Amino acid sequence: MADEKRLSARRKHTLKGCMLMVGTNLLEAEASMKIEEREKFLAEKCPPLELPYSKDELMELVEKLHQQINMSEEERYCIEFKLNMVLNEVRDLNIKIVDMRGKFKRPRLKKVRMSADAMLKALLGSKHTVNMDLRANLKQVKKEVKEEDKQLRDVGDWRKNIEDKSDRKKMFDS
Repeated sequence: MADEKRLSARRKHTLKGCMLMVGTNLLEAEASMKIEEREKFLAEKCPPLELPYSKDELMELVEKLHQQINMSEEERYCIEFKLNMVLNEVRDLNIKIVDMRGKFKRPRLKKVRMSADAMLKALLGSKHTVNMDLRANLKQVKKEVKEEDKQLRDVGDWRKNIEDKSDRKKMFDS
């Protein structure tokens, strides 16, 4: 059954050719429609120009054309403004989409060696005068040395210590 449903190479080629012909015809029809619409729009917006012979009529024509130019500029400005608003809205929505997906890749930060003083100067500017010498702020504590600890430290030569212990061992053996 699967073999029966397959198209032959010649049949496929003829179908592709027909589809291309239909596509080209549709594109030509669309192009001609666009040309007709453009001509219709231009005929509506820009009627054929009839130049008058007198100066007064010519001045009226210039004023009329000037008003039409102003109107078209206002329309262009309004359309441009609306387009910019829509583009900004689309950009904001794209940013929200990216934020919601959570696929924002954070850039790798470079390691910077900086002392605490330099960091505070960079953050606070020239106002920073505090010195960050942390050891200077620590309390000085004098350690009391106990005599027992001193005796433990001053054990001396380890050989003597072993000899003393060997005498004790002799005491227990006898």
